[in-house]
Amino acid sequence: MASSLKALKRSTANFGSAESRDYYHTQNHFVIKDIIFDLGGVLIDWNPAYVFDPLFEGRPKDREFFFNEVCTSDWNEEQDAGRPLREATELLVAQHPDWKQYIEAYYGRWEEMLGGPIEDTVSIFRQLKEERRFKVYALTNWSAELFPIALDRYDFLHWFDGRVVSGEEKMRKPASEFYQLMLDRFHLQPSTTLFIDDNKRNIDAAAAMGIQCIWFRSPSQLKDDLLQRGLLQ
Repeated sequence: MASSLKALKRSTANFGSAESRDYYHTQNHFVIKDIIFDLGGVLIDWNPAYVFDPLFEGRPKDREFFFNEVCTSDWNEEQDAGRPLREATELLVAQHPDWKQYIEAYYGRWEEMLGGPIEDTVSIFRQLKEERRFKVYALTNWSAELFPIALDRYDFLHWFDGRVVSGEEKMRKPASEFYQLMLDRFHLQPSTTLFIDDNKRNIDAAAAMGIQCIWFRSPSQLKDDLLQRGLLQ
């Protein structure tokens, strides 16, 4: 992965021509034609801390227990894969009745967990679209019930050439079937597709399928990697 995160230094001369887009390659990397963005943590600031830090103020051990043992990542990922929010909430309340108030706050106050767009990444996305050298897509783990909220709130979500939402498909990253669905639906070739995600597990799964990847840690790091690959002018 280290080489796929940092390598591919190349000239951008004549990059816009059809011939160069189709045949240019170096260091076993093919020219990028399509770019896939993750959303949460890359383009959108989403963080349960916006709700739960105040609720657990002065009670760090309770907060730690809640996220490690009650509203766990595994539980949340089931909703990303299509489980209805009401069903998930009722199931958890039945298992942890003493935490009912906090469990119900998770989806009851979910919109408050949206901190806004990550503006510097949105600017990179805008530049990629304006240069018109690539098709740009979104691949996201997101509940089908909640994604319309984001669509209404963030205009840039309508800039994509296509998107795949886990909750709508009843599968999620890092399942190989989810990546394959994305590739098949939009006729993408792994070797000429670049995937950007902040979750290393998702990056590793995509790389195993031959997709080129950038593990996102910050907008500035993403910009540097794209410049190094010759993908930004």
